[in-house]
Amino acid sequence: METKILVVEDEEKISRLLEIELEIEGYRVSRYGNGIDAMEAYRGGTWDLILLDIMLPGMSGIELLRRIRANDAQTPVILLTAKSSVEDKVSGLDYGANDYITKPFQIEELLARIRASLRQRPSQTYLDSADSDWLTASDLKINEKTREVVRGDDPIELTPREFDLLIFLLKNKRQVLSREQILEAVWGFDYYGETNVVDVYIRYVRKKIDHGRDPELIRTVRGVGYSLKDTP
Repeated sequence: METKILVVEDEEKISRLLEIELEIEGYRVSRYGNGIDAMEAYRGGTWDLILLDIMLPGMSGIELLRRIRANDAQTPVILLTAKSSVEDKVSGLDYGANDYITKPFQIEELLARIRASLRQRPSQTYLDSADSDWLTASDLKINEKTREVVRGDDPIELTPREFDLLIFLLKNKRQVLSREQILEAVWGFDYYGETNVVDVYIRYVRKKIDHGRDPELIRTVRGVGYSLKDTP
C-alpha cells in the first residue's frame, strides 16, 4: 500500500520540489498552500504523515496542528519552518509535532526524518488490538489511541507534552530514567535548552496524577532521574 503524505506549504517552489522528491521515493503526495484547504483535505482523507509549514495563509500551521491533535494522536507531523527561534520550535513540539526541520534544508535530511517518523508510527495491528490500546500502572490507565488518561475512576486532562512524558515513563515503568534520556525521548535529540525543563514537567504531571492520591507513582531517584512505580 502506498504511503500517503500531505504537504502543507504555501511557497510554490518548495511545495513542488517536495512533491517531486517524495514521489521519486515512492510516496503518494497531495499538497496544499492554504491552512483552511489543508484542514479540509486532512478531514477528508487518511494520511500516513503530514509535512506542515508554520507560516500559512488562512490558518497558521500551529493552529492546524492543534486541531489535528485534538482528535488524532497518531499521524506523524513534521514542521517546516523558516523561523529559527526556540520559541517557535518549542510551541510546535508542545502542540504535538513529532519533529521539525528549519528551511532551507537538505532534502536528504528531510527524507531521513520522514523515514524515522514513519518507523515510529504504531502499526495497524497495534491500533486494532483492544488489549494494546491501554497502558497501565497500578490504577493509572492511558489509551495511546484516544489519548485518554484515567487514575482510578477519575479522567485526567494532560497537555500534549505532559501526555508524551507520562507515556514514556509508563512504557519504561520500574526503570530509572535519567533527565537526559527523558529529554531526548520526549523533546527530541536536537532540543536546545536546559535539562531542568524535565523537572518542571515532572512537577506538572505529578500534580495531576499523584497529588492527594495513594500510592504516588512517580518516584524521584536523587542524583539520577525519575521512575514510575507499578504497584499492585
